[in-house]
Amino acid sequence: MSTATQSLRPLMDPLRRAWRASPMPGFFRWWGGELLGLLPLRWRAWFASGADWYLLQHSDAQWTLRRSGHAELLANWDDSVDNPAGDARIAPVALDAALRNVDREDRRLALLLPPAVVLRRVLALPLAARDNLLQVVAFEMDRQTPFNVAQVYYSARELATPAAVGRFNAELVAVTRGTLDPLLARLRAQGISIDAVDVAVANDRLGVNLLPPEQTPHRVRPRRRLNLALAAACVLLLFAVLGAWLHNRQAALGEMQAEVDSMRSEAQQVVALRQQLQDNAGAAGFLAQRKKNTVSMLSLLQDATARLPDSAWLERFSVDNTGQIGFQGQSQQAAKLLDTLKDSTLITDASFQGSIQPDPTTGKERFYLTARVHQPTVGKPKSSALATGAANGGSAP
Repeated sequence: MSTATQSLRPLMDPLRRAWRASPMPGFFRWWGGELLGLLPLRWRAWFASGADWYLLQHSDAQWTLRRSGHAELLANWDDSVDNPAGDARIAPVALDAALRNVDREDRRLALLLPPAVVLRRVLALPLAARDNLLQVVAFEMDRQTPFNVAQVYYSARELATPAAVGRFNAELVAVTRGTLDPLLARLRAQGISIDAVDVAVANDRLGVNLLPPEQTPHRVRPRRRLNLALAAACVLLLFAVLGAWLHNRQAALGEMQAEVDSMRSEAQQVVALRQQLQDNAGAAGFLAQRKKNTVSMLSLLQDATARLPDSAWLERFSVDNTGQIGFQGQSQQAAKLLDTLKDSTLITDASFQGSIQPDPTTGKERFYLTARVHQPTVGKPKSSALATGAANGGSAP
């Protein structure tokens, strides 16, 4: 085990314990089994590959090899007194022959110790000890066992059994170095590298590792590297897909914005045309209304001609924008002109401007008379009539 791995172990152990205690491992096992059942038979063995544990046991100078969880023997060989060093060719050949169909990357070997040579103690520890379980049991070694830390190889595992409030149960597993070192030396002499040292429990293992960290073999895992590369590729593809999706959405948004801008421009043009039409219609209506409510010049001339006597003649006749009428002329009896215009429906408020003066040339009286155009009465709005009726205390008819 490298120094970097050892330094990260205190950080990784709490994460591993939290992961095992969560429901996620069970979910992923179920999900993986369901997905595996959908694959063809040829592919299932390849996708189902993983750590495949094989168990080595030594008893009476006899080595046996079994698969974890199975009782049948896969291989056995001897390192009896007749062959004290163990032939370095026999063991690996027998081992390779038994495991020839197992992927070397998935193959794991564990040396199982008989329960009789292993010391196991259940400890009730505070919950705070979970993060540093190995260090805690190392401190407890002198008190819980007849050995000190330098005399044993040890491990610890958390138990699922109920404990007192604020505590949890853990199991200390230890074996003396004098028991394990000779077995490890025999395996090294035979050229066999193991991944763990555990305790035999029926046809399986207990689930601890008593192998010293410095003797744990370093494995090159090309499949893990491939998986990491594939995972990185998947992440890159995911970001690429998200980027493409965002780009497409941005492009679609740009097209929609351009279409909205075009429609807005057309709508503004329509509004401008409608406003222009309303303005033109209003101007035309205003002119028509003003024409309707304005007395024509021809009518004024006709009315003045019909009412003025034949002995009177005009030198000047003017009408300004305010409806002011000016009469300038001569008449034999200018003072009677007001009586002739009194009953006019178009000319009203007639009066002389200045004094009447005789003209020695014509023998007539020169006058300047002003009047106003009598605008035709326009019907009062309905609202005005209602207001008038309300003011008089009555109701509008």
